[in-house]
Amino acid sequence: MADRTAKSAVTEPAAGSVAGPADSTADEIVSPPGPHGYSHDKESHLKRLRRIEGQIRGLQRMVEQDVYCIDILTQVSASTKGLQSFALQLLEEHLRHCVAAAAVGGGPEIDEKVAEATAAIARLLRT
Repeated sequence: MADRTAKSAVTEPAAGSVAGPADSTADEIVSPPGPHGYSHDKESHLKRLRRIEGQIRGLQRMVEQDVYCIDILTQVSASTKGLQSFALQLLEEHLRHCVAAAAVGGGPEIDEKVAEATAAIARLLRT
């Protein structure tokens, strides 16, 4: 890949399992330093992620306090939608910045960027 010095060897966790640091067999991915597509709005993104983090912490408290299952599921749905919304915004910014810049530059980099974006979209659709 044009903007990475190490190729990722990430493996998907088995169905029903939760991936963690011990599960990863990926080489470290080294991307070029910013600015990336999201850089201009980094504080807004961090604010959204902190809000989602708060929702997840709220889920933990709900389980600890034996809250009714449906109420917890409602909060799970809200957290999931928040992450999906964040992912779509990040994808849009990637397309507008990284893919568009590769298109202007031409050459094989555009094919790589489109393939990356397509793979990211496929992962989002599986979730």
